Amino acid sequence: MANLITTLRLLLLFALVGMAYQAPPSWQLANAPLLLLVFALDGVDGWVARRFHETSLFGSLYDIAADRVVENVLWVVLADLELVPVWVALLFLTRGILVDAVRGVGAAQGKAPFALTKSALGQFLVAGRFMRAAYGVLKTIAFGWIFLLQPWPALHPELWARWTGPLTMVTGVLVYSAVALCLLRGLPVLLEFGFAEGRLWRPRRAH
Repeated sequence: MANLITTLRLLLLFALVGMAYQAPPSWQLANAPLLLLVFALDGVDGWVARRFHETSLFGSLYDIAADRVVENVLWVVLADLELVPVWVALLFLTRGILVDAVRGVGAAQGKAPFALTKSALGQFLVAGRFMRAAYGVLKTIAFGWIFLLQPWPALHPELWARWTGPLTMVTGVLVYSAVALCLLRGLPVLLEFGFAEGRLWRPRRAH
């Protein structure tokens, strides 16, 4: 059941993407609530997995992969719609690919995704419930805010012209805060696991 909920999240994500590109501006007002549902289901699938004892290494990896798909697709779409700078999407993509590569190595060794950091600071930033929740809430607010603003220029051009500056400033604060947390939570994984025992510079074996 938990994995089905995760799959539903992905289907809703692409429904949202279709609306962001094709729906009339009045319909796009539904994008922010739909986005909230996509992120809310992230907590539901985890609760279901724990409640019905469906936790597994695959389920954990699938949940993280779905989180990454949701995050990266949204950043790419927002960059393509020119609602955020393209470098933001590239940064999140790069961080996600590198961290997931490290986690893939850890999974091959039987290590859970959040067990790759050993230091207290690394555990707090990467695996701690507070930071995971804070990062999720911040991204939800940032994405929701941007999608909420998307139809404004068409629906309320005069109001948008009057408030463009303050509204854009709020968008910038949310986006840069998300970027900062993205880097803070990604670096411990790369540093503690990637650099441990010289993994990043150890000679590769010939195939």
